[in-house]
Amino acid sequence: MEHLRLSDGEWKLMKTLWQRPGQTLAELVSALDADTGWSRATIFMMLKRLIAKGAVTMDDSGKFQTYSASVAYADVEPEETESFLSKVYGGSVGMMVSNLVDRGALSEQEIQELKAILDAAEKEHAQ
Repeated sequence: MEHLRLSDGEWKLMKTLWQRPGQTLAELVSALDADTGWSRATIFMMLKRLIAKGAVTMDDSGKFQTYSASVAYADVEPEETESFLSKVYGGSVGMMVSNLVDRGALSEQEIQELKAILDAAEKEHAQ
């Protein structure tokens, strides 16, 4: 699939669909209300855009129309991560991590997770 560009709002809607496919418009409004406060019309318009982009499908075979993601998170996330790193940190993971450390944004658990990831990567590169 060609690179799928999603706005921040579309990401929120897609995350909801990845977590639970086959939701009705009313279910999506309810799921997104606390975080976004979006109206039914706003979510419907976003769904129409996402359908046009090929990111969402609509099933109208039941009593209510339901919506599901037609692209997997694993297919979209790598390019989006690369785009973010390139745009914000010039492609440097080190600069991003350094920024997080400098701001005290990492919990002890996240630091331990990063150490484990780096240890595994180091072992993989040594082979």
